[in-house]
Amino acid sequence: MKKISILIPCYNEVENVELMSQTVINVLDEALPNYDYELLFIDNCSTDGTRDVLERICKTNKKIKAIFNVTNFGQFNSPFYGMCQTTGDCTISMCCDFQDPVELIPRFVEEWEKGHKIVSGIKTSSKENPIVYMLRSMYYKLIKNMSDTQMIEHFTGFGLYDKTFIDILKELDDPIPFLRGIVAEYGHGFNRLEIEYEQAKRRAGKTHNNFYSLYDAAMLSITSYTKVGLRLATMLGFISSGISLVVALVYLILKLCNWHNFQVGNAPLLIGVYVIGSLQLFFIGLLGEYILNINTRVIHRPLVVEEKRINFEEE
Repeated sequence: MKKISILIPCYNEVENVELMSQTVINVLDEALPNYDYELLFIDNCSTDGTRDVLERICKTNKKIKAIFNVTNFGQFNSPFYGMCQTTGDCTISMCCDFQDPVELIPRFVEEWEKGHKIVSGIKTSSKENPIVYMLRSMYYKLIKNMSDTQMIEHFTGFGLYDKTFIDILKELDDPIPFLRGIVAEYGHGFNRLEIEYEQAKRRAGKTHNNFYSLYDAAMLSITSYTKVGLRLATMLGFISSGISLVVALVYLILKLCNWHNFQVGNAPLLIGVYVIGSLQLFFIGLLGEYILNINTRVIHRPLVVEEKRINFEEE
């Protein structure tokens, strides 16, 4: 009997976690009765009682497992680590807030049985804030055009992954893994299939995404999968230097020739200093993001440090 692993990362989801487990189990029992399963919740140091609920539901069903992190390891490390801890023939990763439709699980498994080792859920529309969705769309198109890897638009990581792909994730040894980029980079070799869906509103609780978390995601993808920023800095620096040299030569010639008592105020000089200075600050900041990425990889801390795991005794 084949085994399906359902990975559900969570952080302060006390209002959703129990219903999510019940809903997923109901779908598996009704639509996929010929498969064994495991539900693995990986908790990113919740503080709202989520862990108490997880401990209680794990006692009622040994197929429900849980990993508690000692602290919050971010929106990328924790799910990636959780996927590497699953034991099924395939793993389905989905959020705990019901924005990823549970009813797509049987469809994912059906396509997996047809030979698609990666089945990706792609958002074609969303019931979230339309401005946020528009900004996400702009970001996806930007990163897609900047990257050598053909990045996947509106892909959050929701989908099914065959055990062979999970084994590759385990071998990557990446301290800051960006799953969306990894799937885009290696997915073609796994006969990847895209399934479209409309993203629902969060069922309960507050979203944990904010400007910083979205910015962190954007910078991770840019510094991990693009060279455009650094190349742009080099080209603009070269062009600016050329323009400055030409302006300086013209100014020197006019000054030496005393062309009609040539005089220029300080305004052009000040404008030039501010423009060039702002460009320098921007690209120094961008360079700092790349250095931060390199520093994190060099330090190579573990993806996650566990505080506790439940229902893993038999393994």
